[in-house]
Amino acid sequence: MRTICQRVIAALSGVVVVAVAPTAAYAAPANDDFAAATAIATLPYTTSQDTSDATSDPGDPTGCSSNGSVWFSYTATSVGLIEANTFGSGYDTVLSAWTGAPDSLSMWACNDDTSGLQSQIRLSPTPGTTYYFMVAVCCGSGGSGGGSLQFAVSQSQPAGNDSFGNATSVTALPFTDEQDLTTAGTEPGEPTGCFTASSTVWYSYTPATTQSVMASTQEYFGAVAAYTGSDISALSQVSCSRQADYQPVVFTAQAGTTYHFQVGAVSGTGIVHFRLEATPAPSASFGYYPGDPSAFDTVEFYDRSWDPARVDIVSQAWDFGDGTTGTGPYPTHRYGKDGDYTVTLTVTTRDGRTGSTSMVIPVRTHDVSIVRLTAPGTARVGQTIGINVYVKNTRYIEDVQVTLLRSTSTGFALVGSSTQQVVATTTGQTTRFSFNYTVTGDDLAAGKVTFKATATLLGHRDALPADNELISTPVRVG
Repeated sequence: MRTICQRVIAALSGVVVVAVAPTAAYAAPANDDFAAATAIATLPYTTSQDTSDATSDPGDPTGCSSNGSVWFSYTATSVGLIEANTFGSGYDTVLSAWTGAPDSLSMWACNDDTSGLQSQIRLSPTPGTTYYFMVAVCCGSGGSGGGSLQFAVSQSQPAGNDSFGNATSVTALPFTDEQDLTTAGTEPGEPTGCFTASSTVWYSYTPATTQSVMASTQEYFGAVAAYTGSDISALSQVSCSRQADYQPVVFTAQAGTTYHFQVGAVSGTGIVHFRLEATPAPSASFGYYPGDPSAFDTVEFYDRSWDPARVDIVSQAWDFGDGTTGTGPYPTHRYGKDGDYTVTLTVTTRDGRTGSTSMVIPVRTHDVSIVRLTAPGTARVGQTIGINVYVKNTRYIEDVQVTLLRSTSTGFALVGSSTQQVVATTTGQTTRFSFNYTVTGDDLAAGKVTFKATATLLGHRDALPADNELISTPVRVG
């Protein structure tokens, strides 16, 4: 009996304790004590019980609420997720699960409010282990029980490959599968060197040829470990990774060797998607600057390859398409003449996989220059004079805009602009841009006027812009 009302009568000669038996109104539930837990023989199990007179024993574990509690016990006979709940009860419940002896219980689960004021817990059992369920009143300690209790325990059928011995055999790659880890558990002897999971499933694969393989899960809570060996308690780890680390399991699988893949949930649980495939090649990719290179530019190349297996890329080999090569992630190269050059990049990962890509780099040298600017030597106020700008071009037909400016006391001011198509020639021929200018009183006050011409390529970058500007000899104004 948990609580006995006592009357203590003090006397000079000593202390006499008189025990008063419970009245007819008080009747603690039969499973009020841990030692008298209601044994659950088979699952699923449901029961209704009045816990109004349930009490708290000083020896009850305190890791979860123990106020006004009753006990149930179940000895697991198989793996597969066990779920217990108090849905439908008439009071605020707290539900917990324990294993061990009365004085050294270990808590497996504790829950207060999952659905309204009622509780739900889940656990992956070990066959042969006895689990003790304590249903208590929320919250506090000591005092009486709750009221109308509805208590249910059920067990889900485990995944078919829940155990090492029933591992799903992978016969061909790529292979994908999904399993609900909430229906899986763990078994004695499972390796925990890579991760500790509340539920796991197993796969096995024996390659016919030696090749690199990659195993992964899509879920953030998933983890994969690869092992060799035939005994679950004596496996040798090959590789492992947690999806939260964004690293799949990648290794070279030897022909004829059987590999076992442990797939588990390390944080949370639910549907897990497992994939085993031949490790894909790294995806080679590169860029270059400037994007419109000329024969005068030193082109900067940069590797932007990536490896879906997330193994480091350790080397880059470049073929620049003109008979020269390079190495490293950021090589530079200058082409001797215009042309279309097929540049190829080959990258290699730390585990020896390679990937290549090619790109045609068009090298075009667009370049015009102002070779002459003519104006009269003298002029007078009000006179309209002619200024001519001569542009030379040796490679491609270009659209060129020439802008003419005149000198002022503060710099230069716009006279006008003209756009023409400038033909390419190697004979020294030039294209003339003609302008007219009327001399002003400001020019007379300055005693002279100077002209500046600039040439701008339309549609292309000028490879040598330094020769696109020319200033005339001053025109004397009198």
